[in-house]
Formats: sequence, C-alpha cells, structure tokens
Amino acid sequence: MALKKEPEKHVNHERWLVSYADFITLLFAVFVVLYAMGQSDKKKVEEVMQSLKESFGMVNAGAPTPKVNVIPSKAITVIPALKPEMSISPTGRQRSGTAKSRAEEKDFRQIKASVEAYLIKRGAQNKVSLEITRRGLIVSLKEAGFFDSGQAVIRPDAYDLINTISEVMTQYNNPLRLEGHTDNVPISTAQFPSNWELSTARATNGLKYLLKNFDVDPDKISATGYAEFRPVAENSTPEGRAKNRRVDIVMLSGDGERGEP
Repeated sequence: MALKKEPEKHVNHERWLVSYADFITLLFAVFVVLYAMGQSDKKKVEEVMQSLKESFGMVNAGAPTPKVNVIPSKAITVIPALKPEMSISPTGRQRSGTAKSRAEEKDFRQIKASVEAYLIKRGAQNKVSLEITRRGLIVSLKEAGFFDSGQAVIRPDAYDLINTISEVMTQYNNPLRLEGHTDNVPISTAQFPSNWELSTARATNGLKYLLKNFDVDPDKISATGYAEFRPVAENSTPEGRAKNRRVDIVMLSGDGERGEP
C-alpha cells in the first residue's frame, strides 16, 4: 500500500521579524549604555577614584595629595568643629601635633558664615562681628561681651563663646594678630595710666589665653594695642564708642602676612 503523502507546509515569510526585533532591542540597550556613560560627571568620577586610591593606600607618599571634595562645598553649612553645644574648659588643652592647612579666601567665607550662624543661634550677634578684608578674616570681640569696663581680664561667662570661635580659627596655621582698641575716653588708673596700656593688656591677655588653651604656634601669634587711634565708628555717640572698644583677632591672609612687620 502506498504511504499517504503529507501535505507540504506553508512557508512562513515573517520569521525574520523575530531576529530583527532582537537586534533592535540589543542596539537600543547599547545606545542607552553609551548615553549613560557620556552623561557621567568625569570630574566626580576622578575624585571618587582618587578617594578610593587614598583609602587603599595606593597614592605615592611623596606625591602631593589633592583635596578631594566628593560632596559639593555649597552643601556644607557648618564646620564640623563648630558645634553649638561645644564647651571647652579654660584649663588648657594638649596640642594635637597634626599638620594644619592654610586658610584661603574660601575658608574665610566658610568660617565667617558658620560663626555668624552660631552667634545668631546663641543670640550673641551683638557681641562679635566678622569681616573679610585684604588682610584676612577679622573677628571683633566687643568689650561689652568679653571685658568689664576699664578691665583687661576676659570675663568667665565669655569662655564658651571665645572657645568656640578660637577652636575653628586655630585649626589652620595662618598667623594670628590680636589687636586691642579703645574709645577716646581717657583712662587713668594705677594699672592703666592711659588707653595704650589698656588696649595692649587686653590683646596680650587674649594672646595668653589662646596659647594656653589651643594649639597655636608662639611664632605665629602676636599682640598689639592701638588705643583710640584706629576707630571703626565715630566717638561722638555712645553707640560709636561701644563699637570702638574691642579686641580684633585677625587671621592673616597671604597679602596680610606680607604687609606685617
């Protein structure tokens, strides 16, 4: 008996669509990956790679290590050492012995913003003022918040405030100048025959306090008194005289240091 012949199968002319769809899908994936790679921040990638190399000790000891800021500096609003609850006892502190960096203009701006935010939180913005000039960062400690009238000893209730400010400033190796100022009202006591002695004594006591309690190099700090001869306001009003009675802590910049004797 003859075998029954099976009917011939119909040819499928659309099988190529399956392969074509797979090809398009793979091609799309390739372009997505290329696009993602092209949109990455090369600078951030390099910074992350540098940070990883430092973590695993892959950086040469003799090579200069760049500062790595993976987090944008604009996102930083408070310096880590500047904590409102900080309270350093005025009994002396051990020197850390760690190498310090030099503060530049961007560091001055960050310190100024952080200290001003701290002063507002403590309600002490009327006791301290900050200014950035060509000389550097000038922190003015007003007499009313730190000294009794006619006296040169730092008041104990001002320790917390001066400690917090000094802790931030002494993290850098910039030279510090303490400059005493008075108003034009004459003083004549056994201890202070004139405003020259009073302004110099206040600056010198501030210098001694920093040397005793903070990591400050003695060859990078100095004190001087200007009496009433470098006012920042008119001495004709009580408000103006109050502004002139101050001790300025000047964190010198490069230009400021070159201008010093």
